[in-house]
Amino acid sequence: MTILRIAIYCLIGGLVITFGAFVTGGFAWWWLAGILFAAAFVPVARFGPRGVLAQFGVMVPVFLIVTLACLWSEAWIFVPEFRKHVGVRDLVAAAVTYAIFALVLAVLAVLLKLRQAEGPSVELRPAGTLAALVLVCGLAYAFYYLVFGSIAYQFFTKQYYPQAADEVARVGAWFWPIEIARGVLMTLAVLPAMRTLRLSRWQTAIAVGVLIWVTGGLAPLVLPTTGMVPRQRFIHVIEILTQNASLGITAGLLLRKRPARHGSTVPSAVVVA
Repeated sequence: MTILRIAIYCLIGGLVITFGAFVTGGFAWWWLAGILFAAAFVPVARFGPRGVLAQFGVMVPVFLIVTLACLWSEAWIFVPEFRKHVGVRDLVAAAVTYAIFALVLAVLAVLLKLRQAEGPSVELRPAGTLAALVLVCGLAYAFYYLVFGSIAYQFFTKQYYPQAADEVARVGAWFWPIEIARGVLMTLAVLPAMRTLRLSRWQTAIAVGVLIWVTGGLAPLVLPTTGMVPRQRFIHVIEILTQNASLGITAGLLLRKRPARHGSTVPSAVVVA
């Protein structure tokens, strides 16, 4: 029955964004993207906080920061056509759409009774350490971006972005601070999930990695509005997997504390040493 409820959650939740198909067509692709979005939040629905508002509070930052702000800022830097055709009105409309999407998913999670009460306790780092490690995550993202982004660009996507070097030069010295800031923002966006997911440290890291990848790359690239050829989209899906999933796993492992070992049989002398 749980699997059936999860399937209903994804199928119904995914319908929220399909109204975009009235403008661009491709209803099936819009629905598939919505299903992928919903599926990425299944761990939140199952092991996250109780109640609609709490669920909404975990989901909406991911939509507004990872899917909207960070993804659109990347397009703003590298795609001049994007800057020409997308304005403040489009940004506001997208923000409202994603907020509604988050609310519907939160309501569905409660109505379908997806939440599982049992689970390990959540332990985060102290506030000062947490703030420093969030910055470390931003630096880690910039490193992943440099390594995996360079590989993707040099071997696969350079033909699609002949003006990329000029666009980076236009941004100048601000380019890497912007990428570090994107890493920090995405980490902060998933921090509410890490604070509430009653999963083990590694399970949380993987769930958060998948969440950032799907919401910040896979699902948006499925939408038939990106102006990309299929090969280009596929390459970006893999590229964003290596960058965003790596960030999520890094954040999950750094920000969640190792669980204390109770009842250990290791001699005290060894522990002290």
